[in-house]
Amino acid sequence: MSASNRYNRQMILPEIGEDGQHKLSKSKVLVIGAGGLGAAILPYLAAAGVGEIGIVDNDTIEISNLHRQVIYKSSAVGKSKVEEAKLMISELNPLVKVNAFAEKLSGKNAISLFENYDIIVDATDNISIKYLINDACLATNKPMVYGSIFRFQGQVSVFNYQNGPTYRCLYPDKNINALNCEDAGVIGISVGIIGMFQANEVLKMILGIGEVLSGKILVYNILNNEQQKYDFDKSDFQLINRELFEEKYNKSEVEEISFESILHEINKDSVLFLDVRNEEELPKISLKNQIQIPLQHLENEIEKLDKSQTIYIFCQSGIRSKIAAELLQKHQFNNIKSIAGGVLAMKQLLATEINL
Repeated sequence: MSASNRYNRQMILPEIGEDGQHKLSKSKVLVIGAGGLGAAILPYLAAAGVGEIGIVDNDTIEISNLHRQVIYKSSAVGKSKVEEAKLMISELNPLVKVNAFAEKLSGKNAISLFENYDIIVDATDNISIKYLINDACLATNKPMVYGSIFRFQGQVSVFNYQNGPTYRCLYPDKNINALNCEDAGVIGISVGIIGMFQANEVLKMILGIGEVLSGKILVYNILNNEQQKYDFDKSDFQLINRELFEEKYNKSEVEEISFESILHEINKDSVLFLDVRNEEELPKISLKNQIQIPLQHLENEIEKLDKSQTIYIFCQSGIRSKIAAELLQKHQFNNIKSIAGGVLAMKQLLATEINL
């Protein structure tokens, strides 16, 4: 089947036509994250005929992903998300070139990845990574299509579009209390709707049609179908070029460690396990050398910690523990590590030691 037959129904729209379809075929879009948002974004970009799509994610598919990450099959549990997403796109539209990057986005690879694409799409649920994406977009002069979910509400915006406002203009400082999907809960419909809003912004930018959500944030609530659109201005901040980006992000990153590798240390007095979850979060655990300081209180209660100890930090899933580790690093704590996967990864191993 020819390309004209494949795209006929959208090419008859006067705003698209042959010229618009040609623009799509020449465009290159990088999607960071192949989870819930990515699962909504990727099929629509591919089906519309975006010529080249890159996907960055180092995660594997879990059974708990399938209620919202609808491009994956039950038989794919345990497999690489980016490889399965690439397979899905190739079957949906073999005319699209797909680049699968089974790696974690970091200060070391962001610039080299971003410079090969026209538009960067944030499909993550990690606050620190969103700031990294924003800063790498500034350093490479790329627009960032932002999406986020909190329970039944989602947000969409476009940053750094034609020198417009950035993520840091809207959120100058990291919100250390923000929860990801595993911590806060999520229904698949939410990520589906917000992901398609993001895909829509990508297509509008490529085609040069409509009004791009630059300097505006769309807030959508799926429970009452209410949506609001708020304006925000570009703030006075120091522009981030490549040199500043490398200086900021290529310093030593927080070290993650598996709980299994440190099980033999749980009774050592020289070790402290720091729980940065909120007090009401489950499961409750009790280790010999353990202290709980919720992340939002950590900086005010930092005197409770001993810099001479090795501190292993954990939360529910491994997101907030990394933020806590970054905070402690700024206060000259050197012997700190974040437990990968948090309690969700720890509980099976702990079940043999303690009663969860």
